[in-house]
Amino acid sequence: MKIDLHSHTRFSDGHLTPQELILRAHTMQVDVLAITDHDTLAGLDPAHAAQAKESRQLTIIDGVEISTRWHGFDIHVVGLNVDRTHPGLLENLSNQAQIRSERAEKIAEKLEKCGFEGVLPKALSLAGVGQVTRAHFARVLVEQYGVANMNTVFKKYLGKGKRAMVKAQWPEMHDAIAWIQAAGGQAVLAHPAHYDMTTKWLRRLVADFADAKGDGIETAFPGMAKDKQLIIQQLADEHNLLASAGSDFHFPSRWTELGKNLGISSSLTPIWHNWSQLDATQQREGV
Repeated sequence: MKIDLHSHTRFSDGHLTPQELILRAHTMQVDVLAITDHDTLAGLDPAHAAQAKESRQLTIIDGVEISTRWHGFDIHVVGLNVDRTHPGLLENLSNQAQIRSERAEKIAEKLEKCGFEGVLPKALSLAGVGQVTRAHFARVLVEQYGVANMNTVFKKYLGKGKRAMVKAQWPEMHDAIAWIQAAGGQAVLAHPAHYDMTTKWLRRLVADFADAKGDGIETAFPGMAKDKQLIIQQLADEHNLLASAGSDFHFPSRWTELGKNLGISSSLTPIWHNWSQLDATQQREGV
């Protein structure tokens, strides 16, 4: 059984519509899929509607990926099995959308000073129904302004400390954990190996996340070095965090694909071990 608990649609910075994401999940033989758009739940209803028309079974987990701040780092917290109608969560995510909008305007102003005029309306157009993210700006610079590739955009303009980087006033990490749990969900520390920090800081991050009553940590995702994965598994065990697995899927590629390379260690307890949506056999089989 394939379980993938981190994916995105066009309602944030994914390239596929919710309907296309569901079809992709079927193509890749995924059995359980969490849709975790950045700071929005808007893609969940159309995803459920799309699945209702499919004959092949797919369990959709209602999720979200919330942007937070922690000691100067942007840290993402995934919420799994949230109530997508929860008033408090919806209100807080509405505030997140406003932060994103304000940041987008400031990014556009800085990019104009770098010689890229008229970027904001193009980024908004590319985002469409979704919230504009740095990835949308990066795609615009690559597709319409001749910058070589996405990596170059972030290395020169949008990465940490670069000319067009804008620090958003995200909520604290413990606040996002509280929002998720108030909405009936489980809070998971997303892609811990992707943050630009030393192992010492990573240990501190995981300890603080656990102290804030976080539920789990992603211990499996594509492209993670084996030594880093072992450290993360050890930290999960040390802090009694449940193990999650997600591709952080945005679009089909050689490097990230739904349900690919997401096995978790048998020594850890999977976050889905007691989910009511899964029967006992599915819970045992895992990914």
